[in-house]
Amino acid sequence: MSEPMDREPVGPVDATRIPRYGGDSTFARLPRYSEVSDADALLWGVPFDTGVSYRPGARFGPGHVRQSSRLLRPYNPAVGVSPFAARQVADAGDVGVNPFDVGEAISTVESAAREMSGTGRTLITIGGDHTIALPLLRVQHERHGPLAVLHFDAHLDTWDTYFGEPYTHGTPFRRAAEEGLIDHEHSMHVGLRGPLYSGVDLAESARMGFAAVHCRDFARASLDTITERVRARLGSRPVYASIDIDVLDPGFAPGTGTPEAGGLSSRELLELLRGLEGLNLVGADLVEVSPAYDHAEITGIAASHVIYELLSILPEGR
Repeated sequence: MSEPMDREPVGPVDATRIPRYGGDSTFARLPRYSEVSDADALLWGVPFDTGVSYRPGARFGPGHVRQSSRLLRPYNPAVGVSPFAARQVADAGDVGVNPFDVGEAISTVESAAREMSGTGRTLITIGGDHTIALPLLRVQHERHGPLAVLHFDAHLDTWDTYFGEPYTHGTPFRRAAEEGLIDHEHSMHVGLRGPLYSGVDLAESARMGFAAVHCRDFARASLDTITERVRARLGSRPVYASIDIDVLDPGFAPGTGTPEAGGLSSRELLELLRGLEGLNLVGADLVEVSPAYDHAEITGIAASHVIYELLSILPEGR
């Protein structure tokens, strides 16, 4: 954990001086990492989508989410915090990754995440496709040991290979389980839905340590009940949140590569995240925003609010 700062954090650009449609396109118009002496939490982008299996375009996700975050304001009334005043948050820009070599891209992301984490900075990563979760988990595991992975997604992402390729956006959590990165007693999928290749898929995912909340559960149980179920599963373990924007219904997030009908609403996802306040959140990613399929920044706005809520529930000192 980084040491608390002995000075006031530098916050977003003042919207009473520079209109929200102007100024730099950093996330929430926060300062760039190069403009502050250090940071407690860093946002950064990984413009990579070579691991997708259907519609490409998530390589343009980081820029789109930043552009869609311009209307975010400093105070979050839902949880009663000012996330940019509680800690120094900065935007570290994008890392350059090889779009033609998945293995090299994974190594680049891992090295960059390790360097930017420093001795304890919290990283919030904007993808990019879900392949990048694997190197991010590797770095967090070095610091915290096996992680309670909270995975929001329409899909399991625990498949073995796709066209013989073991590293895709559908395989990161199988590889992570094989590498011992995941806490098998405290990890969970949330938002699963849609057809599978076989019932074996669910059984194998459970064997890897993932409990599951399916989208159909939201039609039968209250959000408070589901939130308590998630909290009980995660416990006090170090939590890494990996959020595929396709956990949302296409009506709330059309701009994604593998949409599935019957997903969560934006309100359900944001409220669930708020209900996780107090957990030991050590890092997170938000992936699979594909702006070519977005309309009026619907998906980008939802994604930017998800990141805002994640920043708002970070433990004190991160």
